[in-house]
Amino acid sequence: MKNDVTLELKWKIKNSNYSDFYKKVWLECLKIKMGQVSTYSEIAKSIGHPNSARAVGNALGKNPFAPDVPCHRIIKKTGKLGGYSDGVNKKIKLLKEEKLMVVKRQKNVIKL
Repeated sequence: MKNDVTLELKWKIKNSNYSDFYKKVWLECLKIKMGQVSTYSEIAKSIGHPNSARAVGNALGKNPFAPDVPCHRIIKKTGKLGGYSDGVNKKIKLLKEEKLMVVKRQKNVIKL
């Protein structure tokens, strides 16, 4: 069942009216498993745009498929959470649901 949902979501992304760059970012995010995180710069590198970490953030901010496309799993390379279109508190909630620990002492830093 999950494979059918993933295939349908991939089809929706590929056939959406967004830029190819945005589509690549969102499709790459689908590869991140529950309970894992990646960084903006890792996503940028993996889609062939190694200097585009900010553009990755912009694409994630416009993600109409959240949380099915798990942009909440993308963090800064410093370990800080970065933004989330529904607010950082929602991002923290989603990460905690996936058993990831978020430490608030240092402005929302994730500890794995």
